Amino acid sequence: MSKKVYLDELVTPQRYSYSAEKAPYPQCWPNGKGLAVYIAMNLEHFAFDTQEGAKLSTHANYPDVLNYSWRDYGNRVGAWHLAELFDSLSIPPAVIANTAILDYCPQLLDRWLAIPGSELIAHGHTNSQRQGELEEDDESLLIATCQQRLNHYLKKEVKGWLSPWISESFSTPELLVKHQFSYTLNWAHDDIPTLFNTENGPLIAIPYPQEINDIPTIIPNGASIETFCQMVHDQFEELLSRSQHTPQVMGIALHPYIVGQPFRFHRLKKVLHTILDRRNEYWLTTPGEIAVLYEDQ
Repeated sequence: MSKKVYLDELVTPQRYSYSAEKAPYPQCWPNGKGLAVYIAMNLEHFAFDTQEGAKLSTHANYPDVLNYSWRDYGNRVGAWHLAELFDSLSIPPAVIANTAILDYCPQLLDRWLAIPGSELIAHGHTNSQRQGELEEDDESLLIATCQQRLNHYLKKEVKGWLSPWISESFSTPELLVKHQFSYTLNWAHDDIPTLFNTENGPLIAIPYPQEINDIPTIIPNGASIETFCQMVHDQFEELLSRSQHTPQVMGIALHPYIVGQPFRFHRLKKVLHTILDRRNEYWLTTPGEIAVLYEDQ
């Protein structure tokens, strides 16, 4: 059966307008740097009685011992070695954390936030649930509860949000502003911050990578750690070149159950050393610091 031709104007998010001319942003980052780089570590905890989560095997039995234990390796082993690496290299980590970490292994979050310059970013309660599938009242409750728990833990306000699985509803930006979040990492539509319109006021979108990100690149797409690290290096070189003309933001998104595996960890160390050997050429920072500077402009 033939289908009716679709010639209507397409639905768009209505959060930002398309323009080749970028909205106002700092002419450069601190100390005259053109490129801002942040490195995010996602600390996630998964329920043992659900099928949701990144998978080595899609044919695992229920309960899913294979995939659950592989992910749990990140919290038990990988994340601790990565924290030592970040500390030794003086990397200020963007610590993106499920609140379930507070119930399961709070000492891991303590370790990461002890690294100088670290920033805590809310990441829902667990990556066993997709936020965008919730009813609006339940989504609002999720955001509010995560914020309250992390604020209480940190003793100050957490300002950034990344939805589990980048899962949004049509109301998510409004709800984030309602609950006093100032920026989101959900969108990967640009290489500089963008000001989003919401019914509750403005929300800053800080670029968050979906390919310079070990989950989509290594797990479903099957890239090797060598390929992933080459992508990180090439992204850095190209954005550094572009930043000679316009400010740029580069994020690197990591998960300890992936890059914390010893054979990947070994290769990751090399590319991080390569980039950090040139830290005088860019601003090594966190998303929250980028958001503050952008908002001040």
